[in-house]
Amino acid sequence: MVDVSDKPATERLAVAEGRVVMTTATLDLIVSGNAKKGDVLGTARIAGIMAAKRTSELIPLCHPLALSKVTVEIEPDATLPGCLVRASVKVTGPTGVEMEALTAVSVACLTIYDMIKAVERGVRIEGIHLVEKLGGKSGHYRA
Repeated sequence: MVDVSDKPATERLAVAEGRVVMTTATLDLIVSGNAKKGDVLGTARIAGIMAAKRTSELIPLCHPLALSKVTVEIEPDATLPGCLVRASVKVTGPTGVEMEALTAVSVACLTIYDMIKAVERGVRIEGIHLVEKLGGKSGHYRA
């Protein structure tokens, strides 16, 4: 792990997003709440938050962080068709939270896939990327 003990604790924020692309029929099933495994969007939201909190256990050499805020928003989008997944993670500490935001989005997308794979095997997870980062030595980044 990189030694961050000499770095000042500052407020840091990272935002990531991705999308899950599917047929309109599968999206309708999710939105109506009739998926066999239950509430797809609610379950994926919780899975993403839990994943952000456990990023250091999943990604080698990531620092364990005491996150101060994690939000995962999932918006059904008929134009894809599919779901847009966006995570925002905040911490006050010596290192950033980009990996936590990206992990939250990845696991939320995977959870959506898991909950609907019996209905549609051709679902695609696409475009997972860092949207914005604030704080730290490198300053503000926006994709």
